[in-house]
Amino acid sequence: MAKKEWKAGNFIYPIPAVLVSCGTMEKANILTVAWTGIINTNPPMCYISVRPERYSYEIIKKQKEFVINLTNEKLAYATDWCGVKSGAKVDKFKEMHLTKQKANHVQCPLIEESPVSIECKVKEIRKHGSHHEFIAEIICIDADEQYMNEKGSFDITKCHLIAYANGGYFTLGKKIGSFGYSVRKKKKNRKNQ
Repeated sequence: MAKKEWKAGNFIYPIPAVLVSCGTMEKANILTVAWTGIINTNPPMCYISVRPERYSYEIIKKQKEFVINLTNEKLAYATDWCGVKSGAKVDKFKEMHLTKQKANHVQCPLIEESPVSIECKVKEIRKHGSHHEFIAEIICIDADEQYMNEKGSFDITKCHLIAYANGGYFTLGKKIGSFGYSVRKKKKNRKNQ
């Protein structure tokens, strides 16, 4: 069956739906972002894309830092709400009953209720049309201990992270494999020996 052609657009789904905190502990804002991702390993770098007319844009541009807070099922309502309300008019932390937590390396607060917060410092801003891309170095990752496994690694299956796809929010499903599983040598079944 042939695929149907659509006009070019945003259709690389699913993508993370994250809450980006910016500003300071005294005057902070939250911006919902779906255009985010990793761009480099060494040094660890990521990006967020933000429309210049958004309230948070000037805060991040001036301060040159932000925090990416991963969202889970419990934060789905706040994630959507913070994306449709302007921080110029409301205190999103207060309205969504979110807790500011002091970061280790940036002035921006972490969102305590987030399973993982990623502290970032802006290295470059690229203008792409509707959105400008803030390219940042990842300075620190703050993970909630309740989502760690017995080996001290982050266990994604414990926190019910959400993703965004085609106008909707979805929880991530079960683990179906791990990196390199397709080429690993399989142990012989002892019954067949």
